[in-house]
Amino acid sequence: MPKKRSGGGLSPTQQAAKFLGVSVLAGAVLAGIALPAVGALGLAAKGSVESFDELPANLKTPPLSQRTTILDAKGGQIATVYSRDRTVVDLKDISPYLQKAIVAIEDSRFYEHGAVDLKGVLRALNRNAQSGGVSEGASTLTQQYVKNVFVEEAGDDPTKVAQATQQTIGRKIRELKFAIQVEEELGKKKILENYLNITFFGQQAYGVEAAARRYFSKSAKDLDLQEAALLAGLVQSPSRYDPVNDETEATKRRNVVLARMAQVGDISQEEAAKASKAPLGLKVSKPNNGCITAVRGAGFFCDYVREVFLSDPVFGKTKEARAKIWNQGGLTIRTTLDPQAQESAQNSVKQHVNKSDEVATAATIVEPGTGKILAMGQSRPYGIDTKQNETTLNLSVDSAMGGGAGFQPGSTFKPIVAAAALEGGMPPTKSYASPYQMDYPSPVAACDGKTWNEKGVPVENENEAEVGPYAMKEATAKSVNTYYIEMISEIGICPVTEMSKKMGVERADGGKLAQAPSIALGTQEVSPLTMANGYATFASRGMYCTPIAIESISQHVGDKSKSLPVPKSTCSRAMSEKTADTINTLLRGVVEDGTGTEAGLGSRPSAGKTGTTDFRYAAWFVGYTPNMAGAVWVGDPAHKRKMVDISIGGTWHAKVFGGQVPGPIWRDMMSGALNGKDAPEFNLVHIPDPEKRDKDRDRDGEDGDDRGDGNRGDDGRGGGNGGNDGFIGGLTGGNDGQTGNGGQNGGGAEPDPTFSLPEGLFQGPGNGPGGRR
Repeated sequence: MPKKRSGGGLSPTQQAAKFLGVSVLAGAVLAGIALPAVGALGLAAKGSVESFDELPANLKTPPLSQRTTILDAKGGQIATVYSRDRTVVDLKDISPYLQKAIVAIEDSRFYEHGAVDLKGVLRALNRNAQSGGVSEGASTLTQQYVKNVFVEEAGDDPTKVAQATQQTIGRKIRELKFAIQVEEELGKKKILENYLNITFFGQQAYGVEAAARRYFSKSAKDLDLQEAALLAGLVQSPSRYDPVNDETEATKRRNVVLARMAQVGDISQEEAAKASKAPLGLKVSKPNNGCITAVRGAGFFCDYVREVFLSDPVFGKTKEARAKIWNQGGLTIRTTLDPQAQESAQNSVKQHVNKSDEVATAATIVEPGTGKILAMGQSRPYGIDTKQNETTLNLSVDSAMGGGAGFQPGSTFKPIVAAAALEGGMPPTKSYASPYQMDYPSPVAACDGKTWNEKGVPVENENEAEVGPYAMKEATAKSVNTYYIEMISEIGICPVTEMSKKMGVERADGGKLAQAPSIALGTQEVSPLTMANGYATFASRGMYCTPIAIESISQHVGDKSKSLPVPKSTCSRAMSEKTADTINTLLRGVVEDGTGTEAGLGSRPSAGKTGTTDFRYAAWFVGYTPNMAGAVWVGDPAHKRKMVDISIGGTWHAKVFGGQVPGPIWRDMMSGALNGKDAPEFNLVHIPDPEKRDKDRDRDGEDGDDRGDGNRGDDGRGGGNGGNDGFIGGLTGGNDGQTGNGGQNGGGAEPDPTFSLPEGLFQGPGNGPGGRR
């Protein structure tokens, strides 16, 4: 028995025997003759003929995978993505030189024989017998095309690819029968066209159009003689003859093709000699694939589009079915991305936060009333080079869509509590005692008849000067923690979680919102897209619309094109118009004279809310106009770096507040996104101020001046002279060591969330230990 080679392959004798069996069978099938069965080889051939007859007659040709183009809402290209870089072209759009070169080097009798070239089989058999091995094959272009169809159908599954390329008699027989069918149905020119579009040419290029653009940066129809010969020579072994990595071998192979073209009479000997002396003339274009190539920093949005496609049942019942369509490509996806808004968002992010900073920022804009995602920016660029601070983690979205576990929204959650209270009948003039410090009231009603019970858990405001009573308008503008804890304690937890769900504000990790009153202070991790779209509910006067990223999709299969169904935004009423209008009125006060003044848009009506989480792991500004809503988050994605004594975007901050860093990012982002667009007004409601409290007493009960002045230290604490108003003004006015302006509001910074809960209490999975306690 012949021995196998050390590598585990067949010996030369075994290889020759295998080739002999297949070749003789091929000739027999094509010629319709019966060869006598002689020995084992004859029996093998006879059995193979019987198997041949049992094979299905029709070759199921899968659509060729092509590149997918992702467009913005205006039709501009964002990026191209593909499993295989291929652009299918007609034979008329392929250089005649290349057509002749492929035929000359791969199957010079292509136009003379049928599916199997019996003369070529016998010639190869003779040469292989002389060499004692398999030095020459006999597959026709038609057989090679069928083999490539098998490979294409296997996709990226390594097991299926191995089965499609294994050197067995069974595979050769299948290839032969299908080749006969293809010859009968398609004809020579169509087979050549299909072959040139399916074949791999190396350097991630499938098909001649992609190959021409990869190696020469031109279309396949414009290839000259020597360029066509080079590409034709690659088919036999794209890696061995790769001109990018081995110019010498590539040149030798090109010249072999030129000589063969002269030999068969496609070109003259003079033309071959001249072309052989020419340089390769490469003008290589790097593969331009994937979201990493997206323009205007839209790589994360591009990746979000892919996640939508792979997860939404509208594109296929199973994940595998959706992935197959995506990898097949040939899609033109028009998205909701507004180029003006995207450019503004990314520019603002880059201007305020450096990619090398210890913290990052993510910003998202959506359109109220439609759910369209207009922009998605991030300070750390899309990519895999961590040394360049690149990441593929989309900080704007939920974990199921390529994001992380989310971030605690802090006080930006308070308007949802207010909306639940108003919807339940609470008047917007409602006042609470709002002491500087208090324990959470207990018990507090939760859902399903349950209650939250926990005694001795303290919560406090930014500073000791924040002492009520406060009404809703002032408490919202100043973001008073104890006011909102008293509110949720009165209305219960369930109306808040239900309102949150109606507004689409749910945990980024897919878990349920905790049934605890601390939710009022933003303890549940969410994503910026979630917050932007939730606030869009206020902007659209109470209508919540699910977020969408895709407007339309057309799919090109061969020379045909069809439209695919896409997910549609579904809109539902989350609250009454009156409730939404009241929230809009409250949140206008935040940007006019509250904690969000640095986020104001000047004469353009806007509303919003600041948020800073416990220990300053995250800071937010979420705001909107009637026609756009946006969220900006700043923080450490790893939830390790507190934003105290920190440089962000080259500016030093003793403490970071939501109105101080995210606010200006939001202002610049929205200003650019809205430039040139209408500036509609909100439907505001009148919220009467409560009767003026007698604050003209100092802490000892004596009359004092209601205007004070005081210097604020690094920790926001400072002295104050005069009465209670003066004390508050000196305490809260100014920022980080600057002199306060005095007065009742004092221009104060956003409240510091310095309240304490037992570690781990109410903490859902998310940013690790700590979080909002």
